[in-house]
Amino acid sequence: MKHTGSCHCGDVHYEVEADIKDVIACNCSICSKKGYLLSFVPEANFTLIKGADAISDYQFGAHRIHHTFCQKCGVASFSRGAMPDGTKMIALNVRCIDAIDIAALAVNPFDGKSL
Repeated sequence: MKHTGSCHCGDVHYEVEADIKDVIACNCSICSKKGYLLSFVPEANFTLIKGADAISDYQFGAHRIHHTFCQKCGVASFSRGAMPDGTKMIALNVRCIDAIDIAALAVNPFDGKSL
């Protein structure tokens, strides 16, 4: 299913092909503070429509994940990284996807704090 998503101000806008039925609630320091609900897709399923020049990047810890956010409104609608096998992936902040019913999704806890 094709979805669209964006930051709050709309300067960063994307399309993604994903079947989102459940999400991950990670307890790592950044995910818990920001309240992310995550879904992961291969990079090939993600298209940044607008905002490449509006994105800033924050990295911490092992510097494996590029936590991107809009320079104007500060909303982090997605991150970039790689799966353990090296496959490039996008971590979607599902709260930023248009017309998705968060309450209808199964939320699965993930212990990122222990990694």
